Amino acid sequence: MHDALPYLVGLIVVALGFDFLNGLHDAANSIATIVSTRVLPPQYAVFWAASFNFIAFLFFGLQVAQTVERASSCPTS
Repeated sequence: MHDALPYLVGLIVVALGFDFLNGLHDAANSIATIVSTRVLPPQYAVFWAASFNFIAFLFFGLQVAQTVERASSCPTS
C-alpha cells in the first residue's frame, strides 16, 4: 500500500498540471477570438475571461466532478 502512494501523488500532480494547461489554452482561445473580432480591447477581454472562469462553478455547479466521482468509484461487493 505504501509503495503506491508516490504513484498516486504523481498522478494527481500530472492531472492538475494538465487541467491547468488546458484551462490556459481555453482562455487564450476565447480571448483571441474576442480581441481579433474587436469586440473588446485586450485588457477587458482578459478581465472578462478571468471573471467568468472564476465564477463558472456558481452557475454550473459540480455536476462534472460528481459524474467523474460516480464513474470512478468502485462498486462495493
